[in-house]
Amino acid sequence: MAPANGPGELNSEELSAILNNVRERVRARHPTALANTGIPLPDLMPLFHARDAAESKVAAIGTVNPRPGGLLNRLIQAVKRGIARLLDWHVREQIEFNRQVMGCIEAILQALTENNRVLAEIDPQQARDMRAHWAEWRQDWERRLALNEAQFQRSLAELHGAFQHRASVIEANFRDVTKAQHLDFSAALEHGSKEIQKRLWEDLKKVRTEFEQLIHTELRLIRQRVVDGNVQRPPIEKSLANVSSPGVPFDYARFSEQFRGGEESIRERQRFYLPYFSRCRRVLDLGCGRGEFLELLRDTGVVGQGIDLNPECIATCIGKGLDVQAADLFTYLQDLPERSLDGVFSAQVVEHLPPERVPEMVRLVASRLEAGGLLAIETPNPQCLAIFASHFYLDPTHTRPLPHPLLAFYMTEYGFGNIEVHPLAPAIDTLPGLSSLPEDFRQHFFGGLDYAILGRKLI
Repeated sequence: MAPANGPGELNSEELSAILNNVRERVRARHPTALANTGIPLPDLMPLFHARDAAESKVAAIGTVNPRPGGLLNRLIQAVKRGIARLLDWHVREQIEFNRQVMGCIEAILQALTENNRVLAEIDPQQARDMRAHWAEWRQDWERRLALNEAQFQRSLAELHGAFQHRASVIEANFRDVTKAQHLDFSAALEHGSKEIQKRLWEDLKKVRTEFEQLIHTELRLIRQRVVDGNVQRPPIEKSLANVSSPGVPFDYARFSEQFRGGEESIRERQRFYLPYFSRCRRVLDLGCGRGEFLELLRDTGVVGQGIDLNPECIATCIGKGLDVQAADLFTYLQDLPERSLDGVFSAQVVEHLPPERVPEMVRLVASRLEAGGLLAIETPNPQCLAIFASHFYLDPTHTRPLPHPLLAFYMTEYGFGNIEVHPLAPAIDTLPGLSSLPEDFRQHFFGGLDYAILGRKLI
């Protein structure tokens, strides 16, 4: 006797009845043979199973495969989901294509199922007649089936071609956009690099100036302590000689015109200094001569004054409307208020002074310049051997050439920093025969006939 079941439980007979009922419903929906004939119909269940498996694969597109739990798993899953979202635009057309294909398959299965159902409901006599005539319409059926398959394949190929074309267009657009963004990023990066480099150089110049100011301050304190300790320097013998008053028994203006050059050529040479003096408010030209540099300053809107002892030069400058006066440079500088200038220019002057008075001139200039003021000195370059052969001793008022390390030392001693030295007037321009010398030898011993040394007052 079968054991009694509890309330709400089904016994085996009831379960069997339910399963048989389900089977009958499935057979009714998907018949497998003609009624009362036993003629088998095409079994569509494998197709349904394949359809279900394909739909599950389509539904799984874009999902992330499960992994064992843990922090690493969550991180990997997050990365996968991010990648899936990034690729969504690329696979969207493929997903749509897959869904259309599955819809087509679903329609075919429904048609085949309906066909089996209709065939199963056919009268047995009709079924026998159909079986008898099967050989007749089978060939037409297969032909139509082949035609439908060909049309399906053609449609499938057209869909696939359209998808590939769309994908290639999207990929090309993506590459163009990526390339444009890359170029924009490269340009922005290059611009930013130049800005950073520019700021870095400005910061380095500022640090250098502050460092030189600190050194100058410390040196001044040391000198003050030496003076307080009654350690006196030997006095510098004063000289009455002055560059701008050569005191020679010939026309010095004509001499300068012949051996130094005309006014236009001097102006062209001295344009080199204009960028350095462009922000100055009051510039003094020591030994202004014919006023070439004062004219350049006036043309750029910078106020310039000049002094000279040569009467002909003074008359020439006044005739040009320049602000000049006859004065000894030492006396004139001593009479000026301290820190009353922001620029001093002196071209072809210091080589006329007694050597012991050059540091005195630099000291006086430093005391009359404000902080940041510019001193520019131009003089023959003794490192160029050509000046001794054909230039320096042409002028009988020259006393001694000054090497640029000596002038740099004087300027540093009296508070100048940011010292720059620039060779001027290449010797090869006036002595073409130097071109036969080796390049490195010529540059070292026969470089610029003159040089310019520039420095700024630190404090």
